[in-house]
Amino acid sequence: MRTPLIAANWKMHKTLAEGRELVRGIQDGLARVGKGRGGPGGASASPRTREQTIDGAEILICPPFQLLFPLAVEIKGSPILLGAQNAHEEPQGAFTGEVSVPMLKDAGCAYVIIGHSERRQLFREEGPRLAKKTRAVLDGGLRAIYCVGETLAQRETGRTEDVIKAQLSEVVDRDLDSDRLVIAYEPVWAIGTGRTATPQQAQEVHACIRRQLAVAFDEKTAAGVRILYGGSVKAANAAGLLAEPDIDGALVGGACLVAQEFLAIISAAIGASA
Repeated sequence: MRTPLIAANWKMHKTLAEGRELVRGIQDGLARVGKGRGGPGGASASPRTREQTIDGAEILICPPFQLLFPLAVEIKGSPILLGAQNAHEEPQGAFTGEVSVPMLKDAGCAYVIIGHSERRQLFREEGPRLAKKTRAVLDGGLRAIYCVGETLAQRETGRTEDVIKAQLSEVVDRDLDSDRLVIAYEPVWAIGTGRTATPQQAQEVHACIRRQLAVAFDEKTAAGVRILYGGSVKAANAAGLLAEPDIDGALVGGACLVAQEFLAIISAAIGASA
């Protein structure tokens, strides 16, 4: 059974004070979820039980770079993991404004998002460089969330599977550490638009991704890789998406910036894995 991963991509949002407030709201909610499920702490636990663990889902926040160190302190001992939104492929060097994998590991990160559609579109990141970044993350001891997805024009012209397969083949090969690789399907036409793929549409692409992973690795390995859906995921649609057999969690954008919305998505993931 693949453990669902609910990952929050904060993008370029939140000051330190705002970030701390959001994290504390998530922690408080997770403590209540844990008590409701009979988790550690029991009835006498305080609202924010830092030793709390949540059965049924892995929880990740990916704030902006400047918040990594302070929020690593804030979430210490809690079930929340820390991730970064990007990384440079080199471990060090004269790359003004960039952040390396060793730096992210030092900050307490467990995951790095690679190839988000905004990085592809706004910063012109393409397959060869994304392959280097993904390998740098995995070789550096962190987990990579590699993003793939098609535009509206590509979907409307029937090219979704071809685009997904091409994006996967550029980066995923047999030499990668599949145990620390996560794939995120994020249809570009559904990111920040309020439009969401139906559960059936998302499942079809997730199944395509798993078939392609079986080609790159083997069927047993492909069956163990988690594939997330990202594209206007919110409390109202999370349960339907997460009920699909090949959807193993969510890469959440706008909804992750509100504690109650994010907690509702986590609850949907726990329910789907029960």
